[in-house]
Amino acid sequence: MKIAGDGLVIIGENFNATRKIKISSPKVVQQDGKVGIGYVDLDGNKRVLDVTSSIPQDPNKRNGFNIPHIGIACRSKDMNYIRWAIKNQERHGAHIIDLCVDEMSVYPQERFEWMAWLVKTAQSITDSVLSIDSSDPATIRAGLEAHDASKSRPAINSVNLELGRQVLVDMAKERNAVLFANASGQNGMPQDAEQRVENLEGCMAMMDKGGIPMDDRYLDPLVFPIGAGPDFGRHYLDAVRTIRERYPDVHIFGGHSNVSFGLPERKTLNFTFVALSIVAGCDALMIDPIMNPSSEFNDFMFAANALTGKDEYSVKYLKYARARMADAKKATAAKALTTAVA
Repeated sequence: MKIAGDGLVIIGENFNATRKIKISSPKVVQQDGKVGIGYVDLDGNKRVLDVTSSIPQDPNKRNGFNIPHIGIACRSKDMNYIRWAIKNQERHGAHIIDLCVDEMSVYPQERFEWMAWLVKTAQSITDSVLSIDSSDPATIRAGLEAHDASKSRPAINSVNLELGRQVLVDMAKERNAVLFANASGQNGMPQDAEQRVENLEGCMAMMDKGGIPMDDRYLDPLVFPIGAGPDFGRHYLDAVRTIRERYPDVHIFGGHSNVSFGLPERKTLNFTFVALSIVAGCDALMIDPIMNPSSEFNDFMFAANALTGKDEYSVKYLKYARARMADAKKATAAKALTTAVA
């Protein structure tokens, strides 16, 4: 089943309990001793997620504090914020919504309960594919057991060569799930492009044995911050090129925003790195589609493929461009109608 047609598959990374907003962000509002995250809900109403309880009492500890807004919304069962956070990603182009609750509790049973609750809650909001994401395979199983396959397919994030992760291949087969695989090895993170490729080849062998269809495999060579190692960006891109040559039918993605961590002007670095990744062979992106508009990346991909001959006679580019023009005409007509009625 093709998730995104000929375009990039966008994996929305933002519904994750690890996600935080800096207290200095313009989204943070402070009034009458309370602190909140301001947002406009799906009906156009201005709302605030109350995060006061998470803010340090000591003013000296507030400087640079990061607010765990997704975790807070889950704990308070703030359905307005949860619905907005999920649907907003979908509206901005996400095809898959990644769900992770690992930071909600250190106790396994509580994590199972949180994951089951979140999967059911998300499925009441969207029919998009849900990626069940955890460092613990048992938490992933709890999410799969709560998942209603009649509404959508699940995805699993992710199998690798670490001890104990291989059970996820069987889970994916049992549940007809899309399966992510990352390049972590038995002894830790890969050190270069060659190790990334070698580790993912091991994952491919496991998926071959498990009977996972090629179109359901999403390979992640792992993006590390270039601020921590000047060769990390090149290692990832070299691995993408090699994997694309060896496995032309799999999907390749990465957490591309990791590359700029700790550096200024992150949006510029992220966009450039995504563009380089697309040229290298990525056909899926794990991004925040609100901060990084997927339409811009699709524009780049279709144009780049036409210009480099990957899209022979620009067939896919022409189809894409005509669809964009048709959408623009519809939007103009709808705006004119609204203005006339007003």
